[in-house]
Amino acid sequence: MRRKQAFAITAVIAALSLTAACGGSGDKKTEGKAGGGGAAFNAATTGMVNPSDAKGGELKLWSPQDVDYLDPARAYYGFVWDIQRLYVRQLLAYDSKPGKDGSKIVPDLAEALPVLSNEGKTYTLKIKDGVKFEDGTPITSKDFKYGIERVFAQDVLSGGPTYLIDLLDQGQKYPGPYKDTDPNKMGLKSVETPDDKTIVFNLASANSDFSYLLAMPSSSPVPAAKDTGATYTNKPVSTGPYKVESFTASKGATFVRNENWDPKTDTIRKGLPDKVSFTVTTNPDDMDARLLSGDIDLAIDGTGMQQAGKNKVLKDENLKKNADNPFTGYIRYFAFPTTVAPFDNIECRKAVIYAADPKSLQTARGGPTSGDLGANMLPPGIPGSDKSYDPWSLTKGEPQEAKAKEALKACGKPDGFETTIAVRNNRAPEVKTAESLQASLAKVGIKVTIDQYDGKLSSSVIGSPENVKKKGYGIIVMGWGADYNSGSGFLQPLVDGKFIQPNGNNNYTEINDPEINELFKTAAAAATPEAAAPFYTDINKKVMEKALYLPINFDKAFVYHNPRLTNVYFNDSMGKIDLATVGIAAK
Repeated sequence: MRRKQAFAITAVIAALSLTAACGGSGDKKTEGKAGGGGAAFNAATTGMVNPSDAKGGELKLWSPQDVDYLDPARAYYGFVWDIQRLYVRQLLAYDSKPGKDGSKIVPDLAEALPVLSNEGKTYTLKIKDGVKFEDGTPITSKDFKYGIERVFAQDVLSGGPTYLIDLLDQGQKYPGPYKDTDPNKMGLKSVETPDDKTIVFNLASANSDFSYLLAMPSSSPVPAAKDTGATYTNKPVSTGPYKVESFTASKGATFVRNENWDPKTDTIRKGLPDKVSFTVTTNPDDMDARLLSGDIDLAIDGTGMQQAGKNKVLKDENLKKNADNPFTGYIRYFAFPTTVAPFDNIECRKAVIYAADPKSLQTARGGPTSGDLGANMLPPGIPGSDKSYDPWSLTKGEPQEAKAKEALKACGKPDGFETTIAVRNNRAPEVKTAESLQASLAKVGIKVTIDQYDGKLSSSVIGSPENVKKKGYGIIVMGWGADYNSGSGFLQPLVDGKFIQPNGNNNYTEINDPEINELFKTAAAAATPEAAAPFYTDINKKVMEKALYLPINFDKAFVYHNPRLTNVYFNDSMGKIDLATVGIAAK
């Protein structure tokens, strides 16, 4: 989930890793050391815990949140991208190593990193020998092109990132393979396949972020003969060490070994467990109890333990050594859709920001271990960020009721108004923050109704601008992590007008400001991430000045893992324990 040049992300994520290693509530005696070794609090944030090559066993993953999609073209949840490390391979991928090395992009199904030509506008890659789909069919360049073409079929396959469309369409208005008039369904002109081993990408202009897009699941190969369109998500064809044996929405999935995966072609994945099971639960507290009893191995959604479980771990040093409190790279926030009155008025938005109690919001998410108080919409570690930039004085941690009442008068609502907060029903911390804000707003006359919806339907509930307006969602609770680690990777989907989508939308405020949109273009043309950073600083300030968001915190997760797990570490490119390496200790 990152963006911007490969050499820049290393330094950025290294900074996040260092912060994570120092975060949490552990003391010096129990904090982990860099490198590999035994369990200790926060050890997996800086090194690999319990290194082992032992094979066998069942890796048991649970989550209070169902997957959005298993289809690599449609998946957008960060934890699903982690799961897809088990069965999806791309031309390029993030390395499976602790620390800054885990933020580097390396060849996966490609023989080597791209060869650039034509002043950086042409990327050429060769595919490795011996790589196959789960049915034994060799993977060719056409399979990659077809997989990428599927992203263009947004009328059928909505939900996932659309960066590839922005860079590869170039005015062709390519409709995707299902409406492709080319007899071989290879009609996307900007991608060439001169032979089965070679794929060539022709960009309209140089873009040093492109390698990051090739490392996303949406750039994985798909065999056209096995594509079932919208139902492909139920059983996508594997290229990794595991394949989907079964999937039931709202229940879970089972992954078993892919006998046509050749570990000699894969330097990233270990493929140690014999089986991986994924179970969806409606009871996060029960999930935590099962974790602590050893019945399951990992809560894969990455948001961390509930408060009761967290408290139990913090009080028990034996449990605590199997826990970590890393920064996740996410920000938690409230968004104010400007299409829903009275949030089309900046003063009404300011009234909500001033009336909020930041400390109460942090407490609702679980206290200091849940993250640092948010000040703006560009979290630490991303080029251009400035943690001290706090235009609404949120880090003071106190409600500003007098200013809220002044803003209400200025927006023509001196007695307050009514609105609705939309929140995922399976994210307890989000529900609690909605309730905290509801209580704070009531003190200045703003009456709030909380509408809880099924989290797996985010793309069609809050991701549909039409539905947001219809339902009158004046406030949306959400979290966001960069698809790749740059100011554009973090902010562009949230605030660039061209990213507004009819479904799967992430620009919830529906801001479409020409000046901000143009700044993204200017930043993209910069020679280096360092040169681009000041433009992202400016974008962040312009967004915050418009009072479009109320940041809650720069997110941390309190994560406990079963002590029987091996090769445990937090991959810095995802902010989550990397499933590509995890195994089960031999008995």
